[in-house]
Amino acid sequence: MPSDEACAFERQHHLVNRKRCDAKILLDVGFRRRPAMQARVQVDIRQVLALRGRKGFCGRTHAGHPIQLFVRASSEQGARMNIRYRVELSQTERDELKGLLSGGRHAARKLKRAQILLAADAGASDEEIARNVGVGGSTVYRTKRRFVMGNLEAALSEEPRPGADRKLSGKEEALLVATACSSPPKGRARWTLELLADELVRLTEHDNISRETVRRRLEENELKPWRKDMWCIPQVDGEFVARMEDVLDLYAEEPDRKRPVICFDESPTQLIGEVRQPIKAKPGHLEHYDCEYKRNGTANLFIFLDVHRPWRKVKVTDSRTAIDFATCMRELVDVHFPRAERIRVVLDNLSTHTAGAIYQAFPPAEARRLLHRLEFHYVPKHASWLNMVEIEIGVLRSQCLDRRIDSKERLVSEIAAWEQQRNASRARIKWMFTTEKARAKMGRAYPKLSTKES
Repeated sequence: MPSDEACAFERQHHLVNRKRCDAKILLDVGFRRRPAMQARVQVDIRQVLALRGRKGFCGRTHAGHPIQLFVRASSEQGARMNIRYRVELSQTERDELKGLLSGGRHAARKLKRAQILLAADAGASDEEIARNVGVGGSTVYRTKRRFVMGNLEAALSEEPRPGADRKLSGKEEALLVATACSSPPKGRARWTLELLADELVRLTEHDNISRETVRRRLEENELKPWRKDMWCIPQVDGEFVARMEDVLDLYAEEPDRKRPVICFDESPTQLIGEVRQPIKAKPGHLEHYDCEYKRNGTANLFIFLDVHRPWRKVKVTDSRTAIDFATCMRELVDVHFPRAERIRVVLDNLSTHTAGAIYQAFPPAEARRLLHRLEFHYVPKHASWLNMVEIEIGVLRSQCLDRRIDSKERLVSEIAAWEQQRNASRARIKWMFTTEKARAKMGRAYPKLSTKES
Protein backbone atom coordinates (compact mmCIF):
# COMPACT_ATOMS: atom_id res chain seq x y z
CA MET A 1 0.00 0.00 0.00
CA PRO A 2 1.51 3.42 -0.90
CA SER A 3 2.81 5.31 2.06
CA ASP A 4 0.95 8.51 1.21
CA GLU A 5 -2.50 6.88 0.93
CA ALA A 6 -4.72 7.67 3.91
CA CYS A 7 -7.13 5.19 5.38
CA ALA A 8 -10.81 5.99 4.96
CA PHE A 9 -12.45 7.63 7.96
CA GLU A 10 -15.74 9.27 8.76
CA ARG A 11 -16.06 13.05 8.92
CA GLN A 12 -17.08 12.89 12.57
CA HIS A 13 -13.62 11.62 13.56
CA HIS A 14 -11.19 14.11 14.99
CA LEU A 15 -7.52 14.04 15.92
CA VAL A 16 -6.61 13.23 19.50
CA ASN A 17 -3.44 15.20 19.00
CA ARG A 18 -3.42 18.10 16.57
CA LYS A 19 0.16 17.18 15.54
CA ARG A 20 0.97 13.79 14.16
CA CYS A 21 3.12 11.85 16.54
CA ASP A 22 6.12 9.64 16.00
CA ALA A 23 5.86 5.89 16.32
CA LYS A 24 6.53 6.28 20.03
CA ILE A 25 3.63 8.41 21.41
CA LEU A 26 1.61 8.81 24.55
CA LEU A 27 -1.97 7.58 24.22
CA ASP A 28 -4.57 8.94 26.64
CA VAL A 29 -7.50 6.74 25.63
CA GLY A 30 -9.16 3.59 26.83
CA PHE A 31 -10.58 0.75 24.81
CA ARG A 32 -13.56 -1.59 25.20
CA ARG A 33 -15.23 0.50 27.95
CA ARG A 34 -12.23 0.22 30.28
CA PRO A 35 -11.10 3.34 32.19
CA ALA A 36 -8.77 5.58 30.21
CA MET A 37 -5.11 4.89 31.00
CA GLN A 38 -1.78 6.29 29.94
CA ALA A 39 0.73 3.97 28.32
CA ARG A 40 3.63 4.40 25.92
CA VAL A 41 2.99 2.31 22.83
CA GLN A 42 5.94 1.14 20.74
CA VAL A 43 4.92 0.78 17.10
CA ASP A 44 7.31 -0.69 14.55
CA ILE A 45 6.79 -0.78 10.82
CA ARG A 46 5.38 -4.32 10.84
CA GLN A 47 2.67 -3.34 13.35
CA VAL A 48 1.89 -0.20 11.37
CA LEU A 49 1.45 -2.08 8.11
CA ALA A 50 -0.64 -4.72 9.80
CA LEU A 51 -2.99 -2.11 11.20
CA ARG A 52 -3.21 -0.30 7.88
CA GLY A 53 -4.08 -3.51 6.19
CA ARG A 54 -7.37 -3.53 8.11
CA LYS A 55 -10.33 -1.26 7.47
CA GLY A 56 -10.00 0.21 10.90
CA PHE A 57 -9.13 -0.68 14.45
CA CYS A 58 -12.07 0.36 16.58
CA GLY A 59 -12.71 0.52 20.33
CA ARG A 60 -14.73 2.43 22.88
CA THR A 61 -13.91 4.72 25.76
CA HIS A 62 -15.14 4.20 29.30
CA ALA A 63 -18.05 6.56 28.45
CA GLY A 64 -19.12 4.28 25.63
CA HIS A 65 -18.21 6.64 22.78
CA PRO A 66 -16.49 5.02 19.78
CA ILE A 67 -12.97 5.96 18.72
CA GLN A 68 -11.09 4.79 15.69
CA LEU A 69 -7.34 4.30 15.40
CA PHE A 70 -5.61 4.74 12.04
CA VAL A 71 -1.90 4.40 11.43
CA ARG A 72 -0.05 5.72 8.40
CA ALA A 73 3.51 4.67 7.50
CA SER A 74 5.45 7.53 5.96
CA SER A 75 8.68 5.60 5.48
CA GLU A 76 10.53 2.60 6.73
CA GLN A 77 12.38 4.76 9.22
CA GLY A 78 9.21 5.83 11.07
CA ALA A 79 5.46 5.85 11.21
CA ARG A 80 2.79 8.40 12.02
CA MET A 81 -0.47 7.75 13.75
CA ASN A 82 -3.83 9.56 14.05
CA ILE A 83 -6.59 8.80 16.55
CA ARG A 84 -9.97 10.23 15.67
CA TYR A 85 -13.15 10.41 17.76
CA ARG A 86 -16.67 10.10 16.46
CA VAL A 87 -19.22 12.31 18.27
CA GLU A 88 -22.56 10.52 18.41
CA LEU A 89 -25.26 12.23 20.47
CA SER A 90 -28.28 10.43 21.79
CA GLN A 91 -31.69 11.97 21.21
CA THR A 92 -31.80 13.01 24.86
CA GLU A 93 -28.44 14.78 24.52
CA ARG A 94 -29.57 16.52 21.33
CA ASP A 95 -32.74 17.76 23.03
CA GLU A 96 -30.71 19.02 25.99
CA LEU A 97 -28.30 20.94 23.78
CA LYS A 98 -31.09 22.43 21.66
CA GLY A 99 -32.91 23.50 24.80
CA LEU A 100 -29.72 25.11 26.05
CA LEU A 101 -29.40 27.14 22.85
CA SER A 102 -33.07 28.05 22.52
CA GLY A 103 -33.32 30.23 25.64
CA GLY A 104 -32.20 31.05 29.13
CA ARG A 105 -29.14 32.79 30.48
CA HIS A 106 -25.91 30.82 29.98
CA ALA A 107 -22.21 31.56 29.58
CA ALA A 108 -21.10 32.27 26.01
CA ARG A 109 -18.43 29.56 26.20
CA LYS A 110 -21.00 26.95 27.18
CA LEU A 111 -23.24 27.92 24.27
CA LYS A 112 -20.35 27.65 21.81
CA ARG A 113 -19.47 24.18 23.10
CA ALA A 114 -23.09 23.12 22.60
CA GLN A 115 -22.94 24.40 19.00
CA ILE A 116 -19.69 22.49 18.42
CA LEU A 117 -21.19 19.20 19.62
CA LEU A 118 -24.36 19.58 17.56
CA ALA A 119 -22.33 20.43 14.45
CA ALA A 120 -20.01 17.47 15.02
CA ASP A 121 -22.98 15.15 15.45
CA ALA A 122 -24.38 16.46 12.15
CA GLY A 123 -21.15 15.53 10.35
CA ALA A 124 -19.37 18.88 9.98
CA SER A 125 -15.59 18.95 9.74
CA ASP A 126 -13.22 20.67 12.15
CA GLU A 127 -12.65 23.56 9.75
CA GLU A 128 -16.38 24.08 9.12
CA ILE A 129 -17.20 24.07 12.82
CA ALA A 130 -14.38 26.49 13.70
CA ARG A 131 -15.44 28.87 10.94
CA ASN A 132 -19.19 28.78 11.64
CA VAL A 133 -19.02 28.90 15.45
CA GLY A 134 -16.20 31.44 15.51
CA VAL A 135 -13.65 29.48 17.58
CA GLY A 136 -10.21 28.06 17.03
CA GLY A 137 -9.47 24.54 15.90
CA SER A 138 -7.99 23.65 19.28
CA THR A 139 -11.29 24.56 20.98
CA VAL A 140 -13.15 22.22 18.63
CA TYR A 141 -10.65 19.46 19.34
CA ARG A 142 -10.76 19.83 23.14
CA THR A 143 -14.55 19.93 23.27
CA LYS A 144 -14.90 16.72 21.27
CA ARG A 145 -12.17 14.96 23.19
CA ARG A 146 -13.79 15.82 26.54
CA PHE A 147 -17.15 14.58 25.28
CA VAL A 148 -15.76 11.26 24.03
CA MET A 149 -13.49 10.68 27.03
CA GLY A 150 -16.07 11.90 29.54
CA ASN A 151 -19.69 12.85 29.05
CA LEU A 152 -21.88 15.74 27.96
CA GLU A 153 -21.51 17.63 31.24
CA ALA A 154 -17.71 17.38 31.06
CA ALA A 155 -17.72 18.75 27.50
CA LEU A 156 -19.91 21.75 28.40
CA SER A 157 -18.32 22.74 31.71
CA GLU A 158 -15.03 24.48 32.44
CA GLU A 159 -11.98 22.45 33.36
CA PRO A 160 -10.49 23.22 36.78
CA ARG A 161 -7.90 25.95 36.51
CA PRO A 162 -4.82 26.36 38.68
CA GLY A 163 -4.77 29.23 41.11
CA ALA A 164 -4.48 30.29 44.70
CA ASP A 165 -6.80 28.90 47.37
CA ARG A 166 -9.87 30.92 48.31
CA LYS A 167 -9.03 33.39 51.02
CA LEU A 168 -12.36 33.05 52.85
CA SER A 169 -13.49 29.77 54.32
CA GLY A 170 -17.06 28.56 54.14
CA LYS A 171 -17.91 29.98 57.56
CA GLU A 172 -16.28 33.31 56.71
CA GLU A 173 -18.28 33.54 53.47
CA ALA A 174 -21.46 32.84 55.43
CA LEU A 175 -20.44 35.61 57.85
CA LEU A 176 -19.92 37.98 54.91
CA VAL A 177 -23.38 37.20 53.52
CA ALA A 178 -25.00 37.68 56.92
CA THR A 179 -23.20 40.99 57.39
CA ALA A 180 -24.23 42.23 53.92
CA CYS A 181 -27.87 41.41 54.74
CA SER A 182 -27.78 43.22 58.08
CA SER A 183 -28.23 46.92 58.84
CA PRO A 184 -25.30 49.16 57.81
CA PRO A 185 -23.13 50.92 60.40
CA LYS A 186 -24.53 53.98 62.13
CA GLY A 187 -24.23 57.04 59.96
CA ARG A 188 -24.17 55.08 56.68
CA ALA A 189 -27.15 54.53 54.40
CA ARG A 190 -25.92 51.24 52.94
CA TRP A 191 -23.06 48.76 52.92
CA THR A 192 -20.22 49.31 50.46
CA LEU A 193 -17.52 46.86 49.43
CA GLU A 194 -14.94 48.78 51.46
CA LEU A 195 -17.14 48.79 54.57
CA LEU A 196 -17.77 45.04 54.26
CA ALA A 197 -14.05 44.33 53.82
CA ASP A 198 -13.18 46.36 56.93
CA GLU A 199 -15.95 44.71 58.94
CA LEU A 200 -14.77 41.24 57.91
CA VAL A 201 -11.21 42.07 58.99
CA ARG A 202 -12.60 43.12 62.35
CA LEU A 203 -14.65 39.93 62.76
CA THR A 204 -12.03 37.43 61.50
CA GLU A 205 -8.32 36.79 61.92
CA HIS A 206 -7.37 38.12 58.47
CA ASP A 207 -5.00 41.07 58.40
CA ASN A 208 -6.55 42.45 55.22
CA ILE A 209 -9.24 41.53 52.73
CA SER A 210 -9.40 43.12 49.30
CA ARG A 211 -12.39 44.83 47.83
CA GLU A 212 -12.33 42.38 44.91
CA THR A 213 -12.55 39.35 47.22
CA VAL A 214 -15.69 40.78 48.77
CA ARG A 215 -17.17 41.61 45.36
CA ARG A 216 -16.63 38.09 44.00
CA ARG A 217 -18.12 36.36 47.02
CA LEU A 218 -21.18 38.64 46.92
CA GLU A 219 -21.57 38.05 43.19
CA GLU A 220 -21.57 34.29 43.73
CA ASN A 221 -24.44 34.71 46.19
CA GLU A 222 -26.27 37.22 43.93
CA LEU A 223 -26.07 39.97 46.56
CA LYS A 224 -25.88 43.71 45.89
CA PRO A 225 -26.33 45.37 49.31
CA TRP A 226 -26.03 48.87 47.82
CA ARG A 227 -29.21 48.37 45.74
CA LYS A 228 -32.85 48.34 46.80
CA ASP A 229 -36.12 47.73 44.98
CA MET A 230 -39.30 49.50 45.98
CA TRP A 231 -42.61 47.85 45.25
CA CYS A 232 -46.07 47.43 46.73
CA ILE A 233 -46.65 44.28 48.76
CA PRO A 234 -50.38 43.53 48.51
CA GLN A 235 -52.34 41.73 51.16
CA VAL A 236 -53.90 38.77 49.37
CA ASP A 237 -57.23 38.22 51.08
CA GLY A 238 -60.71 37.32 49.96
CA GLU A 239 -61.37 40.81 48.57
CA PHE A 240 -58.12 40.75 46.56
CA VAL A 241 -58.95 37.35 45.04
CA ALA A 242 -62.56 38.31 44.25
CA ARG A 243 -61.55 41.46 42.36
CA MET A 244 -58.68 39.74 40.57
CA GLU A 245 -60.79 36.86 39.28
CA ASP A 246 -63.59 39.26 38.31
CA VAL A 247 -61.22 41.24 36.06
CA LEU A 248 -59.54 38.13 34.64
CA ASP A 249 -62.91 36.63 33.72
CA LEU A 250 -63.80 39.82 31.86
CA TYR A 251 -60.59 39.55 29.83
CA ALA A 252 -61.36 35.91 28.98
CA GLU A 253 -64.86 36.59 27.65
CA GLU A 254 -65.69 36.46 23.96
CA PRO A 255 -65.93 39.88 22.23
CA ASP A 256 -69.39 41.44 22.48
CA ARG A 257 -70.00 44.80 20.78
CA LYS A 258 -73.07 45.44 22.90
CA ARG A 259 -71.14 44.80 26.12
CA PRO A 260 -67.55 45.98 25.50
CA VAL A 261 -64.82 45.77 28.14
CA ILE A 262 -62.82 49.02 28.41
CA CYS A 263 -59.72 49.50 30.56
CA PHE A 264 -59.31 53.06 31.85
CA ASP A 265 -56.56 54.94 33.65
CA GLU A 266 -54.79 58.30 33.76
CA SER A 267 -51.15 59.33 33.72
CA PRO A 268 -49.52 62.73 34.30
CA THR A 269 -46.76 64.01 32.03
CA GLN A 270 -44.45 67.02 32.12
CA LEU A 271 -44.21 69.68 29.45
CA ILE A 272 -40.49 70.32 28.97
CA GLY A 273 -38.93 72.79 26.55
CA GLU A 274 -35.39 73.38 25.34
CA VAL A 275 -33.25 76.22 26.64
CA ARG A 276 -30.79 75.82 23.72
CA GLN A 277 -31.61 74.36 20.35
CA PRO A 278 -30.38 70.75 19.98
CA ILE A 279 -27.74 69.92 17.37
CA LYS A 280 -29.19 67.40 14.92
CA ALA A 281 -27.49 64.11 14.21
CA LYS A 282 -25.31 63.59 11.18
CA PRO A 283 -23.12 60.73 9.93
CA GLY A 284 -20.55 59.97 12.59
CA HIS A 285 -22.16 62.18 15.25
CA LEU A 286 -25.07 61.60 17.60
CA GLU A 287 -27.72 64.20 18.27
CA HIS A 288 -26.64 66.59 21.03
CA TYR A 289 -29.03 68.32 23.42
CA ASP A 290 -28.35 70.50 26.43
CA CYS A 291 -28.75 69.12 29.94
CA GLU A 292 -30.59 72.29 30.95
CA TYR A 293 -34.30 72.43 30.17
CA LYS A 294 -37.34 74.61 30.79
CA ARG A 295 -40.37 73.25 32.64
CA ASN A 296 -43.67 74.46 31.16
CA GLY A 297 -46.06 72.78 33.57
CA THR A 298 -47.84 69.44 33.43
CA ALA A 299 -50.70 67.81 31.57
CA ASN A 300 -52.85 64.77 32.31
CA LEU A 301 -53.59 61.87 29.98
CA PHE A 302 -56.80 59.84 30.19
CA ILE A 303 -56.36 56.55 28.33
CA PHE A 304 -59.09 54.18 27.12
CA LEU A 305 -58.27 50.68 25.81
CA ASP A 306 -60.70 48.15 24.35
CA VAL A 307 -59.78 44.70 25.62
CA HIS A 308 -61.19 42.80 22.63
CA ARG A 309 -60.68 45.27 19.77
CA PRO A 310 -57.59 47.10 18.43
CA TRP A 311 -58.79 50.46 19.68
CA ARG A 312 -57.43 53.01 22.13
CA LYS A 313 -58.17 56.68 22.84
CA VAL A 314 -56.02 59.23 24.66
CA LYS A 315 -57.50 62.49 25.95
CA VAL A 316 -55.20 65.31 27.12
CA THR A 317 -56.51 67.52 29.95
CA ASP A 318 -55.12 70.09 32.36
CA SER A 319 -56.25 68.21 35.49
CA ARG A 320 -57.67 64.88 36.66
CA THR A 321 -60.46 65.87 39.02
CA ALA A 322 -63.77 64.08 39.59
CA ILE A 323 -65.33 66.42 37.00
CA ASP A 324 -62.72 65.36 34.42
CA PHE A 325 -63.39 61.70 35.17
CA ALA A 326 -67.14 62.16 34.80
CA THR A 327 -66.66 63.96 31.49
CA CYS A 328 -64.57 61.05 30.20
CA MET A 329 -67.29 58.59 31.19
CA ARG A 330 -69.95 60.59 29.33
CA GLU A 331 -67.75 60.69 26.21
CA LEU A 332 -67.24 56.95 26.51
CA VAL A 333 -71.01 56.38 26.58
CA ASP A 334 -72.24 58.98 24.05
CA VAL A 335 -69.29 59.37 21.65
CA HIS A 336 -67.17 56.24 21.56
CA PHE A 337 -69.80 53.52 22.25
CA PRO A 338 -73.24 55.05 21.60
CA ARG A 339 -74.80 51.71 20.57
CA ALA A 340 -73.51 49.64 23.47
CA GLU A 341 -76.08 48.44 25.96
CA ARG A 342 -73.61 48.09 28.84
CA ILE A 343 -69.98 49.20 29.02
CA ARG A 344 -67.83 47.30 31.52
CA VAL A 345 -65.05 49.63 32.71
CA VAL A 346 -61.93 48.22 34.41
CA LEU A 347 -60.24 50.87 36.58
CA ASP A 348 -58.18 51.34 39.73
CA ASN A 349 -59.18 52.57 43.18
CA LEU A 350 -58.42 56.29 42.79
CA SER A 351 -60.73 58.42 44.92
CA THR A 352 -62.26 60.12 41.85
CA HIS A 353 -63.14 56.81 40.16
CA THR A 354 -66.58 56.46 41.72
CA ALA A 355 -70.22 56.70 40.73
CA GLY A 356 -70.47 59.72 43.02
CA ALA A 357 -68.19 61.65 40.67
CA ILE A 358 -70.87 61.36 37.97
CA TYR A 359 -73.40 63.01 40.31
CA GLN A 360 -70.90 65.77 41.13
CA ALA A 361 -70.59 66.69 37.47
CA PHE A 362 -74.13 66.28 36.09
CA PRO A 363 -77.76 66.63 37.17
CA PRO A 364 -79.28 63.53 38.83
CA ALA A 365 -81.26 62.47 35.75
CA GLU A 366 -78.20 62.70 33.48
CA ALA A 367 -76.00 60.93 36.03
CA ARG A 368 -78.54 58.14 36.37
CA ARG A 369 -78.73 57.74 32.59
CA LEU A 370 -74.96 57.38 32.33
CA LEU A 371 -74.70 54.93 35.22
CA HIS A 372 -77.35 52.71 33.63
CA ARG A 373 -74.92 52.27 30.74
CA LEU A 374 -71.75 51.88 32.86
CA GLU A 375 -70.55 49.00 35.00
CA PHE A 376 -67.40 49.56 37.08
CA HIS A 377 -64.97 46.70 37.84
CA TYR A 378 -62.14 47.61 40.20
CA VAL A 379 -58.75 45.89 40.24
CA PRO A 380 -57.44 44.88 43.71
CA LYS A 381 -55.57 47.48 45.75
CA HIS A 382 -51.81 47.52 45.01
CA ALA A 383 -52.44 45.43 41.87
CA SER A 384 -52.64 47.96 39.07
CA TRP A 385 -50.70 45.48 36.89
CA LEU A 386 -54.02 43.69 36.42
CA ASN A 387 -55.29 46.70 34.46
CA MET A 388 -54.38 46.02 30.84
CA VAL A 389 -54.17 49.72 30.03
CA GLU A 390 -51.00 49.99 32.14
CA ILE A 391 -49.19 48.11 29.37
CA GLU A 392 -50.56 50.51 26.76
CA ILE A 393 -49.35 53.48 28.81
CA GLY A 394 -45.86 51.98 28.78
CA VAL A 395 -46.01 51.63 25.00
CA LEU A 396 -47.20 55.25 24.67
CA ARG A 397 -44.33 56.54 26.78
CA SER A 398 -41.64 54.53 24.98
CA GLN A 399 -42.89 55.18 21.44
CA CYS A 400 -44.17 58.77 21.67
CA LEU A 401 -43.38 60.57 24.93
CA ASP A 402 -39.73 59.60 25.41
CA ARG A 403 -38.54 63.13 24.43
CA ARG A 404 -39.00 66.76 25.35
CA ILE A 405 -42.41 68.18 24.39
CA ASP A 406 -42.80 71.83 25.34
CA SER A 407 -46.51 72.63 24.94
CA LYS A 408 -49.92 71.09 25.37
CA GLU A 409 -50.79 71.79 21.72
CA ARG A 410 -47.79 69.84 20.48
CA LEU A 411 -48.50 67.07 22.99
CA VAL A 412 -52.06 66.71 21.67
CA SER A 413 -50.82 66.64 18.07
CA GLU A 414 -48.09 64.05 18.70
CA ILE A 415 -50.35 61.75 20.72
CA ALA A 416 -53.10 61.97 18.07
CA ALA A 417 -50.61 60.86 15.38
CA TRP A 418 -49.39 57.98 17.56
CA GLU A 419 -52.97 56.94 18.35
CA GLN A 420 -53.98 56.94 14.69
CA GLN A 421 -50.97 54.86 13.63
CA ARG A 422 -51.43 52.34 16.43
CA ASN A 423 -55.15 51.88 15.72
CA ALA A 424 -54.46 51.59 11.98
CA SER A 425 -51.91 48.83 12.64
CA ARG A 426 -54.56 46.97 14.67
CA ALA A 427 -52.19 46.58 17.60
CA ARG A 428 -53.55 44.73 20.62
CA ILE A 429 -52.35 43.63 24.03
CA LYS A 430 -51.90 39.85 24.20
CA TRP A 431 -52.99 39.05 27.74
CA MET A 432 -51.81 35.62 28.96
CA PHE A 433 -52.72 35.61 32.67
CA THR A 434 -55.99 33.80 33.33
CA THR A 435 -58.02 32.75 36.37
CA GLU A 436 -56.76 29.17 36.03
CA LYS A 437 -53.12 30.35 35.98
CA ALA A 438 -53.76 32.61 38.95
CA ARG A 439 -55.10 29.68 40.98
CA ALA A 440 -52.15 27.52 39.95
CA LYS A 441 -49.41 30.10 40.60
CA MET A 442 -50.95 31.91 43.57
CA GLY A 443 -52.75 28.99 45.16
CA ARG A 444 -50.78 29.18 48.40
CA ALA A 445 -51.61 32.89 48.73
CA TYR A 446 -55.35 32.33 48.41
CA PRO A 447 -57.23 32.62 51.71
CA LYS A 448 -57.70 29.34 53.53
CA LEU A 449 -61.17 27.95 54.04
CA SER A 450 -62.37 28.08 57.62
CA THR A 451 -64.19 24.87 58.62
CA LYS A 452 -66.44 24.70 61.65
CA GLU A 453 -67.40 21.49 63.33
CA SER A 454 -71.13 21.00 63.53
